[in-house]
Amino acid sequence: MSLASIVAPFRTVESRQELKLLFLAQPVVPVVLLGVRLFGPIRNLPGLGWVVTDPLLARQIFNDAKHFSIVDHGGAGFWWKQVLGEWVLDLFDGVGHHRIRTAVRDLFTAEFTNLLVERAGGSSFAALSEDLAAGRQVDIVAWSRATIGRVLADLVGMTASDVADTFPDADPSDISGLYRLLSAEGENLANYAMGIGAPDLTDEDMQSSKQVVERITSMVPRAYATAGDDTVLGRLRRSGVSEQHAIGLTALMVVAGTQTTIATVGRMVALLHDSGEQHTLLANPDNVENTVREALRVTSAAAAVGRGVSHDVRIGGKDLKRGDEVKVFLWSINNAIGPFQADRAYVPELRQLWFSGGRHLCIGSTLVNIELARVLGALTASGRPWRIVERKARSRLLVPGYEKLVIELV
Repeated sequence: MSLASIVAPFRTVESRQELKLLFLAQPVVPVVLLGVRLFGPIRNLPGLGWVVTDPLLARQIFNDAKHFSIVDHGGAGFWWKQVLGEWVLDLFDGVGHHRIRTAVRDLFTAEFTNLLVERAGGSSFAALSEDLAAGRQVDIVAWSRATIGRVLADLVGMTASDVADTFPDADPSDISGLYRLLSAEGENLANYAMGIGAPDLTDEDMQSSKQVVERITSMVPRAYATAGDDTVLGRLRRSGVSEQHAIGLTALMVVAGTQTTIATVGRMVALLHDSGEQHTLLANPDNVENTVREALRVTSAAAAVGRGVSHDVRIGGKDLKRGDEVKVFLWSINNAIGPFQADRAYVPELRQLWFSGGRHLCIGSTLVNIELARVLGALTASGRPWRIVERKARSRLLVPGYEKLVIELV
C-alpha cells in the first residue's frame, strides 16, 4: 500500500478538518495513524511494539483474554494502576471486573438508558432544538459538556449538590456550569494519558492525576451510602462491591463517560456540516442510526488501544512473546474504508470496533449511541440545515475535539 493511497481519502473538506483536530491535539498522532497502514496488518515497530491495523486481528486480540491483558504494560489498566494503586487491577480484569459489570449490566440496556437520557437530559435536548429553531446561536461544545456531564452524574449517582461540593468555589446555582466543571475535570485527568497507547506517568503527572481523582470522587463515600438502586453507586453498594472499588469506577466513568462523547458530538456536527451530509440526513431523518455509527467510525475517539502480551502466542503469522506490547490502531482500521458518509450501511468486519471488543467492550456503548441519536434528533427537528458560525480546535489533549463550535440554522 502506497502513502498516496492512504492519504487520498482524506482530501475532502471534512477529512482535512478531522486531520487538523488530530494534529493540534498531538502533532505526531496523525502521522502515525496514517503511516502505520504502510506496514501491513501486524508489524513490530521500534518504540511502538506490535502494531495492528487489521479489523479481524484486532477482534481476535480483544477476544483472547488468555494471551492479551489490559492490565499489563501498555494496557489502560496499567495506566490506572499508576494513578490508583495495585488494587485497581481487580477493577479491570478477573473476578472483580466480572462482578462489577454483572452488578451494573442492566443499567446499560437500551430500555434503561433511554429512560436515563430523558430523565437527566431531556430538557436540555429540548432546549437545544428550541434555541436553534428560534434563530439563536448555540455553542454545541459548551452545550454537550453540560448535558453529557449531567447524564453521567445521574447515572453514577451524583446529585447537583454532590457536584457543587466537589467544586466549592463554583456558583452552586449554576447547574449547567457545575456539570461543565465535572466534564472538564474528566478531561484534565484523561490528558495525563497523553500519547499512543497507555504511557508511563512521570512522578509529577502521577501526583497531579491523583489530585484530580480525589476532587472528582470526594463525594463518592456519601453518594455510595445513599444512592438509589437505579444508579451505579447504589447498585455497587447493594452488590457488596467495596467503596474503594466504587471510587475507582467513578473516576473511570467520569473520564470515559464524558470525554469521548463530548468530543464526538462536536466532531459529528462538524462532519455533517463540512461534508454536506446533513442534507442526506435531513432528507431521511430515519437514517439516524447509520449516521451515528458513521460518526463513531470516522472519529474513533480512542485512536489506539493497548494490550500487553501475557503469554506467548502466534497471531497473524507472527510470534508474540510474553512481555511484548500490542497497539491496535482503531482509527486507522476504521477509517480505511473511506470518508464520512451519513447513509453508509453497516460494515460487518468493523462491528463497532470503535468501542473495543471482547470482555472489555465499552459498557456504555448503548448510552453513547442514544446520546448521539438524541443530538441529531434535536438538530434536525426543524428540518432546516445548520451552518458553523465559529469553530476553535483544542490543542494538547488526549481526545481530539473542539474548544468551541457555534452553529445556527439557516
